[in-house]
Amino acid sequence: MSGLTPLLVEGLFPNGIAHYALGGLLIGLGTAVIYLGTGIIAGASTFLESTLSYASDLPRFNKAKYVASRDWRVVFTLSIVAGAAIYTVLFGDGWWVSDVQPWRFAVGGVLVGVGTRIGKGCTSGHGVCGVGSRSRTSLVNVATFMLVAIGVAQLLSALGVSP
Repeated sequence: MSGLTPLLVEGLFPNGIAHYALGGLLIGLGTAVIYLGTGIIAGASTFLESTLSYASDLPRFNKAKYVASRDWRVVFTLSIVAGAAIYTVLFGDGWWVSDVQPWRFAVGGVLVGVGTRIGKGCTSGHGVCGVGSRSRTSLVNVATFMLVAIGVAQLLSALGVSP
């Protein structure tokens, strides 16, 4: 069994595990800082609704919780994008490091957006914060995210769809 573990780790993490571990530590530190500083769970899916409170007069987007948290949510979300961009520039092979076509990312983004509204949260809220606090709803949602993602990936692979 012990001989299998290095092969499994090497197969799952061909570029090593260190930068994934560092990323996990930084995510954990960031969510802890946000929670300790604001008392709010660091979910990114609320970003859109809280940001729309800047431009919309609709009551849905101007709830007190959105208006009160919109500034740090903008910084939080822009930091996620900036961190990925900086990492890609410093350690990547160019600005576009995927074989996936851009239109597929766009369609996937829309589907994820719909899913986060249906599931009342995203992987950062449910997966990082909710599971960490042993929320039953988050455990169910994360299990659902994973099962659907694995099922869709298997279906697309069986259909011969490639990036």
